[in-house]
Amino acid sequence: MGIYQIKNKVNGKMLIGSSVNLPAILNRFKAELKIGSHRNIVLQKEWQQFGPEMFEFKELELLEPVDDPTYDPAEDLHVLEELWIEKLSPFGDKGYNKPPKPGD
Repeated sequence: MGIYQIKNKVNGKMLIGSSVNLPAILNRFKAELKIGSHRNIVLQKEWQQFGPEMFEFKELELLEPVDDPTYDPAEDLHVLEELWIEKLSPFGDKGYNKPPKPGD
């Protein structure tokens, strides 16, 4: 589990997100982009425009599991994701993430 990045190698735009299963989410996004059904319309459009070879999928940070059956990683993943989003500002011309709403 951890933070992932999908980066357009042509224009540098990126999508930052988190998941409890990084390989699964990255495989799912690749499949959705390939068949044209990814929910991020701009990312999907640029995938079709530039081609899959112009996109890089990588893990930015891993969150080690805690040896506690009651542990819920959701809050830790959210905090890590917010830190990466703040660091990289993947909005507008720099990315595919939606900018935070005022007060978020």
